[in-house]
Amino acid sequence: MYPRVFGDARGAFFESFSARVFEQAGVSHEWVQDNQSSSACGVLRGLHFQRPPHAQAKLVRVAQGRALDVIVDLRRESTTYGQHLVVELNAHRYNTLYVPIGFAHGFVALEDNTLFLYKCSDYYQPSAEGGLRWDDPTLKIDWGIDSPTVSDKDQILPSLEGFESPF
Repeated sequence: MYPRVFGDARGAFFESFSARVFEQAGVSHEWVQDNQSSSACGVLRGLHFQRPPHAQAKLVRVAQGRALDVIVDLRRESTTYGQHLVVELNAHRYNTLYVPIGFAHGFVALEDNTLFLYKCSDYYQPSAEGGLRWDDPTLKIDWGIDSPTVSDKDQILPSLEGFESPF
């Protein structure tokens, strides 16, 4: 989604969220938690999700910098199960991505000091954490970077092959 941006010599103004706009598009969530991360260029976070009953939809955007954002469909009955979508989120374009429940989510920062914002439809619950390997050969995601910085926790996530989806 790209909002209307009003710019002049002073800078810019835009509406970063409107429940009405999302409801008109068929998306209705009560957003209960906002998260923010700051990342250096090359930091890769993901691919993450939360299992039911704490599954989360997310609304994500970049407030500073750029990030390559990736979502993977984990809904067993979906015709797009195991497929992914890649979108560049850019603070200068003000774009936003909706991540539905049943999708894994991750991103790689394309600039230093990338400020990433998340709206979540449920609270974070450590016992509901799940994820997939960022470099899963089955997914074949082109992250646009050769040697990302990835947490130890994300390095040991399972691959899609043999994965038992909770969705």
